[in-house]
Amino acid sequence: MGAVNLPWWRNWYTRTLQERIPKGLRVRVSPRAPKFMKRGSTIFLQVVIVLIGIGALAFMLWEPHIEGRNVNATLFEIYFNDPFLAYAYIGSIPFFVALYQAFRLLGYIGQNKVFSPNSVKALRTIKYCAIALVAFVAAAEAYLFIVRPGDDIAGGVFMGLLIMFISVVIGTSAAVFEKKLQSA
Repeated sequence: MGAVNLPWWRNWYTRTLQERIPKGLRVRVSPRAPKFMKRGSTIFLQVVIVLIGIGALAFMLWEPHIEGRNVNATLFEIYFNDPFLAYAYIGSIPFFVALYQAFRLLGYIGQNKVFSPNSVKALRTIKYCAIALVAFVAAAEAYLFIVRPGDDIAGGVFMGLLIMFISVVIGTSAAVFEKKLQSA
């Protein structure tokens, strides 16, 4: 079979293929507009990432106090008698590392250093953090099934599966972007 020579691009508005456009034709874009737009959107996304981190940390510190079995417990009983809570705190470390790396990656994008080795390293770290988070959540799900088989664990299992799905999507996206940046 012979190789098929396909056009590089197609203008959907004019229904024109690449071969029909003269070779010397260039498109000029104002350099000020993308920079302003890029800088404002990266700062906005960095603020969103910081707010997500603060919200997650606040939830992790606040939620054990309102849990059903910890309502009348002291701080010592809440934090030192529950090994699952300690495991949740240790398992959250990859989440916060990934948030920090995403914040740094947006900083590189704002500085027009998208194709730098630091950007590739940040994406690789986000990918590894997503894999670690999936492993931590899968182990927590196994703990719920093995140690607490009689409890009503449907809500916990659903939340775990949701976190695992989101982590897989983020890890896969980071891996794809990492490959694209390495080949560029």
